[in-house]
Amino acid sequence: MIAGRKIFSGRATRKLALEICRHLGVELARADVMKFKNDNLFVQIQENVRQCEAFVVQTSCPPVDENLMETLIMIDALRRASARRITAVLPYYPYGRSDKKDQPRVPITARLVADLLTTAGADRVMTVDLHSPQIQGFFSIPCDHLTATTLFAQYMRTKGLIAPVAVATDAGAAKRALGFAQALDIPLAIMEKHRRGNTDTVAITAFIGDVRGREAIVFEDEIATGSTLLAAAEVLHQQGAAAIYVCAIHAVFAGDALERLHESVIDEVVVTNTIPHEDLPSKVTELSVAPLLAAAIERVTTGESISSLFEI
Repeated sequence: MIAGRKIFSGRATRKLALEICRHLGVELARADVMKFKNDNLFVQIQENVRQCEAFVVQTSCPPVDENLMETLIMIDALRRASARRITAVLPYYPYGRSDKKDQPRVPITARLVADLLTTAGADRVMTVDLHSPQIQGFFSIPCDHLTATTLFAQYMRTKGLIAPVAVATDAGAAKRALGFAQALDIPLAIMEKHRRGNTDTVAITAFIGDVRGREAIVFEDEIATGSTLLAAAEVLHQQGAAAIYVCAIHAVFAGDALERLHESVIDEVVVTNTIPHEDLPSKVTELSVAPLLAAAIERVTTGESISSLFEI
């Protein structure tokens, strides 16, 4: 154990934080979080953190705004308690999809969240697979952008697939899917997707690649309503794919997404626990990012390289 390192958790990610602590061989640091009758949050750190290296683990899941506010308050409490350095560990970054001004008179909320974290007192941010890598540039403090691509590549190798092909659901996802394809040394197919405004209505209008008789692996950064994946799966089924797998890092599973995916032609959905889940159906396999986050926290503390974690 490195002296002076403490791992704290918000209420949204306590299970993941405990798993991270087990990998690091430390106890989860104590903090009380409560809500007053006027709906105001209150945080009190229950141990001495003066000059310590503090890590606050909290992800983005419902209630998103409350969890974000809890994170900011906990960071502020640690700063006022004289923690030497505070790292916000955000497995799923809040408001990560609001990363650009693509419509008139809309906010760039991902930048706002970056500013809030910095103002609260965070000295460093650690996150997993941002919706857009450009969000790293929103920070004036170091941002460790981890990726779970290696986890998925390692898992898919165990499946013993005969002729797999990676699939990107649109041009924007092509670079991420290409990295996954290169990790497995397999070809890449690309779809052209159109979404109507801010709705969940998705249409696949073009397909580049060959999946006939092959195992198609759709690689996405997240599953929200599942509309994109369901539309992609139907196209892959029509194109003669022998099997259809989905690898998605952040499983939001909004609304009836889980039920729709379970009833679809998709053979298996592989996700991570950057967002907490309970009672997932048999078609869904969950991989843990705890070893990845624990290794990154260890290297931040000791000053070792983090990029070497992603070598295949």
